[in-house]
Formats: sequence, structure tokens, C-alpha cells
Amino acid sequence: MRWVLSSLALAAVMPAFAQEAKVSFYKDVRPILQQNCQGCHQPAKAQGGYVMTEYAALLKAGDSGKAGIAPGKPEASYLLAEIHVNKDGKAEMPKNGSPLPPLQYATIENWVKQGALDDTPASAKELAIDAEHPPAYLAPPVITSLAFEPKGKLLAVTGYHEVLLYSVDDLKLQARLIGLSERVQSIAFNADGTLLAVAGGNPGRFGEIQIWDVAKRKLKISAPVTFDTVYGLAWNPEGTLVSFGCSDNTVRAIDPKTGKQALQMGTHSDWVLGTAFSQDGLNLASVGRDMSMKLTEVGTQRFVDNVTSITPGGLRGGLMALDRRPLKTKTMAKVPTDAPKIGDRVYDELLTAGSDGVPRLYKMHREVPRQIGDDSNKLKQFDAMLGRISGVKFDATGDRFAAASGLDGTGEVAVYDVATGKKTAKCESIAGPAFAVAWAPDGKTLASGGFDGTVWLHDTATGKRLKEFVVMPK
Repeated sequence: MRWVLSSLALAAVMPAFAQEAKVSFYKDVRPILQQNCQGCHQPAKAQGGYVMTEYAALLKAGDSGKAGIAPGKPEASYLLAEIHVNKDGKAEMPKNGSPLPPLQYATIENWVKQGALDDTPASAKELAIDAEHPPAYLAPPVITSLAFEPKGKLLAVTGYHEVLLYSVDDLKLQARLIGLSERVQSIAFNADGTLLAVAGGNPGRFGEIQIWDVAKRKLKISAPVTFDTVYGLAWNPEGTLVSFGCSDNTVRAIDPKTGKQALQMGTHSDWVLGTAFSQDGLNLASVGRDMSMKLTEVGTQRFVDNVTSITPGGLRGGLMALDRRPLKTKTMAKVPTDAPKIGDRVYDELLTAGSDGVPRLYKMHREVPRQIGDDSNKLKQFDAMLGRISGVKFDATGDRFAAASGLDGTGEVAVYDVATGKKTAKCESIAGPAFAVAWAPDGKTLASGGFDGTVWLHDTATGKRLKEFVVMPK
């Protein structure tokens, strides 16, 4: 016999079941708080003066003056009052979010009733990491992403639990933006450089998008998403959406002002590692380990097309990097009458690369009907690099791009001319696998980094090394 329970029935019976079993803080309660609460209640963004990233902090009072958790006394625990669902189906917390499901509320309530014990294993307890207790490095971090601030005064570099801001002039550390995420996978400034978006998370536990006020060095938004790290950030042209890829095979976007999810598309069949908006912001491209680039209509969240060939063997290996080419052309070429209706679309080109080490340039929008076995959106294929390519980036003109790759402990960073398809400069003295590249706004300097925690600065015309430094904050 199948039993079907309504949400009301579930709310009625599950607390009774949950109360019978011993509730674990570490296994049961902590994951709920990570996913729903810690984005707004962490050292970098302690709303209401209340921090929820440590057991001891949960017992303290915030601005309300009331203890968040009173062991054995659910009626005196302010946290329970805040997350309790009222008769109208709403709760004070999570702020601007959906109330916790009945089973999750019951889990926390029963933990409090049972004495709110901390059963975190000694081996799992970590020292607090925040602005007052910055991460200590025993070795340089792997550099997964780099970004120049649009005015060219700052260079942002990924670290452990943080993003580090360096002065471009003297390469001195200016700020450490420390958040919840152990892994930081992707960073990107908005168009005017006032905000920095960060994608990362804790592997196997949660993903997170952070939005930082660059001038104030203040965390504005921490948006938890999925249960694993997230990748491949991109801002839309208006700065009203931040897109990213997930290991649950979805591509998503949030509103950077509120942290609320605004888009989700799920037709990829493996991890999504890169995203890029069209010039008009109406479409979003995404690439992933499933060897495909897909197109999503932003307004409807509808899958539109496979930009790349879908023929088996058309692409040899997963796609890991994606960038839209800056173009002056604003309108589509004339579309044949038998082609799918596109409408007044902006013409865009997309650069992608990955496991086979070959950069490829594609038209974003199809101009001819798809046929079995075709790859009609592909415009150009470039000279191969050493190993797999983890990062690609166009310069401001769109006439050149840079790519970073690695294979068997060695790496390559190169500059390509789009028109000829050839490498115009190979950056010298790359000591190991390279994962990230970033162009200075003037196009004269290229920053790259990778496995050994060294940031290299090269002349983009000659490939000559100008400077380098190791990311090892003290």
C-alpha cells in the first residue's frame, strides 16, 4: 500500500517521529543552519548582531537581547520564535526566504528540547576564520580565478576562504575579503567596479554566491545555493543578475541586491562550469563537463538551443571555460527565411575551451536550421594548447584573447589573435599548471595564476614576464 501525506499531515506526524530519535547538532541541525541561515548570520555579515556559524555563538543573544538558543527551553529560545511558521504560513526568518519545512523546524526544536548538545567531533572542529582571525597559510593557495578592477587599480585573486585585493602599482595587499566558503572558484567585478561577485562553497556541503562592496570591503549578500561548490560567474550587462554553474547540472542566476534566485535551467547532463550573458542580456550561455554549450532565454528560463554540435565525438572532452567576445556589431546578420525565427537579436560570439586544449569560437544564435551532425555555429578553431584549458578571456577590444592550461605539472599561458587564429605571444616562465587569466583594462598587461599560488604579470605583446608574486598573506 502506498501512503500519500499532505504537507499538513507531514507537519503533524514528523515531529513525533523526530522527537523519538536523538537529534545530532553536527549531522542534523548544522546543515539546516548552513543552508538557510548562515548567509546573513556570519562574522562578515552579522545581521541582528547574531552569528550562527559556531555552536557557542548560537547560545548568545543578538540585538534582541534574548538568547538564540536556551538548552532544554524551546519557549525561551529566540531562534525558534523567529523561524516558527505563523497561522498565515509565514515566518520572520529566513528573511526574504521561504519558511523552513515542518520537519526541519521540528528537528531544531527537538534538539533544543533534548538539551541542545554540541556533538561536533573533535576532528571536525575548526578554528574560527573571519576578519579578526584570517586564514593562516602553510602553503600558497591554488589560484582559480583573477580579475582586474575596471579602473585598473586593483587585482583580485582567489585564496582560501577569501579573495585578496592587491594594488596593481606596487602589488601590495590592500584587503582580505573573508567569507564562509572554503573554496573560491570564480570572481568577477561588475561594470563600474563597485561590486565584486564571488562563487564558491564547501565541497559536499554548500555552494555560495557572495556580493562584496569593494570600497567598504563589506559583504552585502551571501546567498547559499545547492549542496556543493559553484562555478563560472558572470554579470549581465545591466548588473542586475549574476549567473553561475552548479554541480547538480543546473545553470542559475541570482539578483545581486537580494540574493534571490532569478533563473534556473537544468538541461545539462553534468557539472556546469562557465556562464556568459549576451550583450543585450536576453540570453545566457553555459558550458560544462557534458561537452556542450547551451543557450537559455533569461526572461522565461527556457532552454533554447545547443550552440555546439550535439553529435557524439563532435567535442572531445568537457568544456571548462567560456567568455563572450566584446563586439561593436549590434544586430544579427540577415537570417535565411528557412531558419528558426530569432527576432531582433544582438549578434554575439562565444569563446570556449576545455579538456582537449583547443579554443573554439561560436556564434551564440543559430542562423540556419540544425541538421544531424552539423556544427554550423562554429566560426573558428584555434591552435591547441598544452593540456586542458581552464581559463579564457578576451581583451577589451575583442581582437585578442588569452588562455591558460596545464598538463602533468607544466602549464602554458598564451595570447591569440582572433583574426588569424594564431598565438601571438607565449608567456614566459610559467612554472606549473595555469588555471586563470585576466587582462588589465589597457590591454598591455596579462595576469595569470595557477597551481603553485604565483601570480604572473606579462607583457601581452611579447609574452615577456614583467613581475610576479606569491599569494602568501601573513
